[in-house]
Amino acid sequence: MKTSGKPTRERIIDAASKLFYGEGIRAVSVDAVAEKAGLTKRTLYYHFQSKDELIAAYLDGRDQPNLGLFQRWFDEAEGGIDQKIRMIFWQLAKSARHPRWKGCGYLRTAAELATMPGHPAIKTGIAHKKRVEAWLASAFAAEGVRSPELLARQIILLLDGCFAVVLLNRDPSYMETAGEAAATLVKAALA
Repeated sequence: MKTSGKPTRERIIDAASKLFYGEGIRAVSVDAVAEKAGLTKRTLYYHFQSKDELIAAYLDGRDQPNLGLFQRWFDEAEGGIDQKIRMIFWQLAKSARHPRWKGCGYLRTAAELATMPGHPAIKTGIAHKKRVEAWLASAFAAEGVRSPELLARQIILLLDGCFAVVLLNRDPSYMETAGEAAATLVKAALA
């Protein structure tokens, strides 16, 4: 079996991330993850007690990179806070135009685990979405937006809604439209 310089646990998560995002969590077996990581199933189970724990680790590994990407898009955008929020949606639309784009890994996982609300991956997904919402609320509060927590929740609804719609019909322009709606909400909250 091939190995790399990465620690074993990291190799497992990397392999799981590629497979779970690309094919879905239920379609991917632990055997497939072990094979992609270049190790035995026994070694995988040494690092993760269950597939459920591995799925949660996959999502946990997406948390900071995804939030960091949103923050970077926000910080690099020109204009007021309404335009900065709009740019997050426009960048998502750009990403969604890539042939390997499969939507939001958190929402796709939640859909696959809809009958298991206590699953560790659902808890990880909830925590991620709450962190994004808290970051938005903080950014809005810093700009003197009225009701920053409410506005952050509205933006989260637009984000997750456009992820779902674009995943269904493969038209990223819905993300751009959601970005316009988000900018309108932000402008109204500033008035």
